[in-house]
Amino acid sequence: MSQAGDRQPAGAPLARLLRYARPERRLLSVAALASVANKVFDLAPPYLIGLGVDVLVAREGSLLGRWSGFEPWGQLWLLAGLTVLVWSLESLCEYAYQLWFRGAAQAVQHRLRGDTYAALQAQELAFFEARGSGELQSILSDDVNQLERFLDRGASDLLQVATTVLVVGGTFVLGAPRVGWIAFLPVPAILAYAWWFERRLAPRYADMRQSVGELADGLAHNLTGMATIQAFSQQDFEARRLAALSERYRAANQAAIRWSAAFVPTIRMLVLAGFTALLLLAGREVLAGRLEVGLFSSMAILIQRLLWPLTRLGETLDLYQRAMASARRLFELLDRRPRRTPGQRALAQVRGELRFEGVSFRHANGQQVLRGLDLEIPAGQTTAIVGPTGAGKSTLLKLALRFYDPSEGRVLLDGVDLRELSDRSLRGALGLVSQDAHVRAGTVFENIAYGRPEATQAEVERAARLAEAHEFIQRLPAGYGTEVGERGQRLSGGQRQRLAIARALLLDPAVLVLDEATSAVDTETEGAIQRSLEAVCRGRTVLIVAHRLSTVRRAARIHVLDQGRVVEAGSHAELLARGGLYAGLWRVQTGQSEIEVSA
Repeated sequence: MSQAGDRQPAGAPLARLLRYARPERRLLSVAALASVANKVFDLAPPYLIGLGVDVLVAREGSLLGRWSGFEPWGQLWLLAGLTVLVWSLESLCEYAYQLWFRGAAQAVQHRLRGDTYAALQAQELAFFEARGSGELQSILSDDVNQLERFLDRGASDLLQVATTVLVVGGTFVLGAPRVGWIAFLPVPAILAYAWWFERRLAPRYADMRQSVGELADGLAHNLTGMATIQAFSQQDFEARRLAALSERYRAANQAAIRWSAAFVPTIRMLVLAGFTALLLLAGREVLAGRLEVGLFSSMAILIQRLLWPLTRLGETLDLYQRAMASARRLFELLDRRPRRTPGQRALAQVRGELRFEGVSFRHANGQQVLRGLDLEIPAGQTTAIVGPTGAGKSTLLKLALRFYDPSEGRVLLDGVDLRELSDRSLRGALGLVSQDAHVRAGTVFENIAYGRPEATQAEVERAARLAEAHEFIQRLPAGYGTEVGERGQRLSGGQRQRLAIARALLLDPAVLVLDEATSAVDTETEGAIQRSLEAVCRGRTVLIVAHRLSTVRRAARIHVLDQGRVVEAGSHAELLARGGLYAGLWRVQTGQSEIEVSA
């Protein structure tokens, strides 16, 4: 996910995960005790069965009879009471450990998702431009949930297996030392096979997590672009493309399943070998009078309780490998250091002068966009940046907003390098209205007040009036309380754009940045927005980046970019009179002849 130099080594993912669980160590401790107690009570019935067989065979001379002094019928009642108690305690402990383990796992999941999202928000814009939203959503949802499942189930499973080995192993060694050791013969083979199995399963789950991220990215892309897909009748093509991504995920998942499915049958044969050996040798001890029938009955059941849980190592290892594949992706993101780090300086009062000094910029792939750019945007003046597609207009805007940092040179606000300013100071000085107006689910009021949640109704309405949005808002079913729907789908493009302008104006920024702010609206709406902008731009620094030249003709100064350099500068009239690149672009957009332009 990260490029070299962007992050520190993530370290062992399991160790990192356990460190994340430290705040829940008290809850995990009591959950572990409840899990161990649950397994002890779960192992008790085979002992009770052995005691019952002993009562039926030896009667008053049984082990329970010698301890209690009861006759056989009384011993059976005692066993019945013990059985009820044991099963009740087992059920209570199972409820307790599941409740507490799940609570701890949920707490870790919640904290991990919050920290990962915070790390994601700290990344520079180029990070998001290089990755699909579906992949990042997969990390924040699927991968975090995978770790929660491992913490919820995996820890308890391992504890219960260890408890089983200790309790049953102790019984065999102490109760029948001559044959008890046989039960442990398959254990080294099972553990060796589990280790070998785990090493071959790990890369298959890493591949699976990668493929599911690609599939999620493809689904997110298509769902957000459904109108385009249908408009160009590309449903069949997109269905095939998604099917190919799904097939890659299915194949990666199937490769992992083929390995994980083979674990239990193999272990089952090792368990069979241990059970058969004990059955024969312990049975010979009973026939020779060296082993009691009751103990033999308990051992016949307990060896399955000892060896059979080891088959769950496959499921636990499966869960572990899925979790570690997810943990690596999460911790890689958590460890990634943003290339853009905020400064600490704050401007007490912002005049709004922007200056580019010897600015060059190239993308991570080496593509050069800007070359030694020198540009001054005076305070309190409207300045426009225009040029053909690919000239570097959007890159210049992102540098002014410090979404990018220059490869060479510097960008200054009131004489201070943007890299020295704190994010709070910089974002408070610049307001952005982009061509793709981001409207979030919520009310009209909440969208306008997004940058200032504490704003009053009067302040929000004033910003809406300045953006010429108040009139259409009043016509909505609930006015400012109207829900706009996901991505503002209940509003028209022009309405969304006016909300975005109102949101920026509510901040009252010293510098207002307009990125193709009227490119997505009709001519009538554009006229209304232009009128509102003329009023709010007086005495304010305004930087307009536009492709549609009609939106910049009233700018005090227009800079024309081409191939990363300023090739022309002047007012609208001056640039038309010059007859250069700007005049040619104007001619193309307005349909005027060359004679009409020069006139």
